[in-house]
Amino acid sequence: MRHLRYIYQFILKHRLLYSAIIMALATLLAAFFFHYEHSSSANIALIYILALLLIARRTGGYLYGLAATVFAVACINFLFTYPFLKLNFRLSGYPVTFVAMTLISMVATTSVIHLRRQHVKLAEQELQLLEAEREKTRANLLRAVSHDLRTPLTGIIGSSSAYLNNGDFYPEESKRELIKNINDDAHWLLEMVENLLSITKIQNDSHSLKTSPEVVDEVVSEVMTKLKKRHPNAEVSVVTPNEFLMIPMDAMLIEQVLLNLLENALAHAQSREPLLFVVESGETDVTFRVIDYGIGIPEERLATIFDGTGGNLPTVDGYKGMGIGLSICKTIITAHKGTIAARNHTSGAEFYFTLPKEELHEPQI
Repeated sequence: MRHLRYIYQFILKHRLLYSAIIMALATLLAAFFFHYEHSSSANIALIYILALLLIARRTGGYLYGLAATVFAVACINFLFTYPFLKLNFRLSGYPVTFVAMTLISMVATTSVIHLRRQHVKLAEQELQLLEAEREKTRANLLRAVSHDLRTPLTGIIGSSSAYLNNGDFYPEESKRELIKNINDDAHWLLEMVENLLSITKIQNDSHSLKTSPEVVDEVVSEVMTKLKKRHPNAEVSVVTPNEFLMIPMDAMLIEQVLLNLLENALAHAQSREPLLFVVESGETDVTFRVIDYGIGIPEERLATIFDGTGGNLPTVDGYKGMGIGLSICKTIITAHKGTIAARNHTSGAEFYFTLPKEELHEPQI
């Protein structure tokens, strides 16, 4: 089977060989219908016209189409027109047949060339749009990085300098507080680096992720385990459907999205009740919701909250921005052919995203 595929690909790459094989097959088919079905030369001409269309579609060159046309007309004259096995260019209608088949070949070839040029143009436009989107993502990331990383770095430098310069004069409780601040800021920077590595992976793969079927309950369980390790006092209520769900995804990246959303809610929402983490199964997709009962999101920020811009929400600690994390979330979900959004409800805010149940493929042209 592999050898046959190799031979087929080899034939497609060599246009002259492809044209010769198509015309040979057309001649054999014409001979079968002529001798066993007693088809007329007019019907035989239709077989060669079909062969010319196939050659024009694959080769896209006028030379191959013209050579195939001459061969087809000669075969019709020599093999399928009385007197047989003789060339007779004085037959009635012969010039019309030749001109008609030439025109068909030229029109078909011209159409193929035009379609190929359109396809190349569309591919170039798609590439430009993709590159523009990447540049926009890079710009947003740079803005988010400059904001989200500057303050924790400043905090680490300030706390460590205070400890080094004045540590002998601080009580043990103050020293522990400084070290705790350095540790918290370092963990936040580590999360930022993980986010940056994730988006770099997606961009290097040209938005083509290697997904595999994953059990949703296992992904949710892994997320909650990691969340409890990072935030032992976090209160989250989890609701999942009773049915067994398995959907295509890059599990590590989806876990990161869920962790980002849950940690953002813990850090920013000032929720008065435990967070609600809900998984819902639809006909064609699965929806993941993170719902808080806190201060909500300013309306002016809802439209740009996933762009890595727009500043911070009011927070307890005052510096840990949401921009880069949510920007990465959007990039990851978009690469999975899903959607992500945020909205307010009567008692707080909700972040949610959907993932298709089946693998989606780009249409082939």
